[in-house]
Amino acid sequence: MDITEKLTDSGKRSFNQYMIKKQFERGSQVILKGDCVSGVYFVLEGTLRVFTISADGRETTLYKIEKGDTCILALNSFFSNLLYPAWVEADQDSLIAIIPGDSYRLLFAKEPVIQDITIRALSSAVFGLMSELDLRHSQSLEQRLARYLMTHASSEGKVFKTQQNFASELGTTREVIGRFMAQFAKQKLITSQRGVVSLLDKDGLRKLMMEND
Repeated sequence: MDITEKLTDSGKRSFNQYMIKKQFERGSQVILKGDCVSGVYFVLEGTLRVFTISADGRETTLYKIEKGDTCILALNSFFSNLLYPAWVEADQDSLIAIIPGDSYRLLFAKEPVIQDITIRALSSAVFGLMSELDLRHSQSLEQRLARYLMTHASSEGKVFKTQQNFASELGTTREVIGRFMAQFAKQKLITSQRGVVSLLDKDGLRKLMMEND
């Protein structure tokens, strides 16, 4: 969604006047834990990944911010005057619009689309976090990996991720992912090369996902 297309004429002028555009390459840091957030982040192109890092160095994805969305943790940090509680990196090459806080308050007060985006961001983040918590408690890591492969595969049945990417997304280590990948390959569910996994037996992966559900 083009964020500005539903703004009023004055809202479009204000948005374009206030916003600061920044380009981030894939894998680069956008926000660090403990940063002071002075504005609101909108994704114009690409995707951002919000994650935590445990004491032993494991990354766990909290949620992703897609094109047309904003970061609810940045909103909360700004409005509550708190330091940012996680890390954010570009999951793809991304273009971000940053609206300074005071300017965002003015837009929020006058523009229904800004109010809608804000509420939608809150709802999506809460739903995503609750869904992830439910999966962690109801499914094994093996099942969650199978689900991740199925939901992130291209139309050609390929997932362009490294084992470290999978580990970061699922909150485990590369070595554990490697063992499951080897097991899936032995079962002829997938083939795996560096940076790409090809799905061979989607029915088999789907059956694995549904076990004990």
